[in-house]
Amino acid sequence: MLALTQLVFHFLFFKNQQDLPLALADWQFILLVIATVTIAAGGYVINNIMDQETDGFSKPNNVIVGKHISEGMAYNIYVALNIIGVGIGFYLANIIQKPSFSAVFIVVAATLYLYATNLKQNLLVGNIIVALLVAFSIILVGIFDLYPATYEGNREQMGLIFSILLDYALFAFIINFIREIVKDIEDMDGDYNSGMSTLPIVLGKDRTSKLVFGLTLIPIALLIFYVNKNLSDIQWVMYYALLFVLGPLLYFLIKIWGASTKKDFNHLSLILKLVMLFGILSIVVITLNMKGNA
Repeated sequence: MLALTQLVFHFLFFKNQQDLPLALADWQFILLVIATVTIAAGGYVINNIMDQETDGFSKPNNVIVGKHISEGMAYNIYVALNIIGVGIGFYLANIIQKPSFSAVFIVVAATLYLYATNLKQNLLVGNIIVALLVAFSIILVGIFDLYPATYEGNREQMGLIFSILLDYALFAFIINFIREIVKDIEDMDGDYNSGMSTLPIVLGKDRTSKLVFGLTLIPIALLIFYVNKNLSDIQWVMYYALLFVLGPLLYFLIKIWGASTKKDFNHLSLILKLVMLFGILSIVVITLNMKGNA
């Protein structure tokens, strides 16, 4: 989904903006996607290494490390993925003549390591970090593709495009933050046995579910406001947003109130993943509408 988001913005949205200069050639942008995905995959691997005990209790059928591959092999894969991601990031930062930007990839890789080994055990800290990193993967497109190509003559156009990126990043942050809490409820028993301090362990499953209900009102309100302000004159985009993004969110809101079983929360986590997917694909609908009106 990270890769899809970045590819959609570069190849569909940016490419269909009139006279929009981009800092990265298509093949270079694909390298940026590979760097993003490999570092994210490295974070996934180190998280699986550290979660062997928890996963063995809460989802034994999905255990990979220690069951399908050895812990030593997993560490080797983790190191290799990060070397690839950081190496590509260093190369791209020099391509756009911003060598200091390579630090972004090092910081993200280090944050994912700290998340897996320590930070996720702290109340809400892990949830916020994961949501921030997902949102940052969208902003990263602007940092490497737009910012280096910005000059005085196109600053207004670039600012508008970047503001759209930030809108999507904010939406991605909120949805992923809520989803991380839902996943914590789903994995509550395993996390408790591992001595973790997640929100459902501190507040209880029922109170956390009600809190998630309240939090979900935020993206619903923001989406209604955004559609009314920016998309009301673009009917097809407005209908898409209401049906495929707002609709599943309202369904989630109804279901979370009475959710109680592990299966319920797994289903709700999937619904939020679909909301993210449809949210990403909305940029395709917007781009097609722009081409149709050109």
